[in-house]
Amino acid sequence: MEPPAASVLVVDDDQSLRLLSRLVLELEGFEVHDAASVAEAEDALAARRFDVVLMDVNLVGENTRELLVRVRAEGIPVAAVTGSADIAELEQVADATLTKPFEPAALVATARRLARVEER
Repeated sequence: MEPPAASVLVVDDDQSLRLLSRLVLELEGFEVHDAASVAEAEDALAARRFDVVLMDVNLVGENTRELLVRVRAEGIPVAAVTGSADIAELEQVADATLTKPFEPAALVATARRLARVEER
C-alpha cells in the first residue's frame, strides 16, 4: 500500500503559475490545492491541514507576510515565492524561498524537502 500523498497549498494570484505548479506537483505525486488570494488561502487552511504551503509573497493588494508568519507559527512549512531578487528578509520568515522564474525541478525539490517526502 502506497503512503498518502503529501498535501500542498499553492497560493498565487497568477492563474497560469498556479496551474503550472499544480500540474508539476501532481505529476510528482503531491495532492495539490490552490488559492488566488489571502482569503482563499485562509479558507483552505481552515478546512484542512497541509504538509507545506508555497506562497507568492507579492499578491496584488494583499498583506501576505502576516499569513506567512501565521501559517509557519502553526507548524506548517512555508516556501516564500517571489519575483524579487532581495530575499534576505524572506529567509527570516520562511522555511525556503523560490525566486521567479523557477525551474519545475526546483519547485518539486522545495516541496519534497519541506514536506519531508522521498523521491518517487
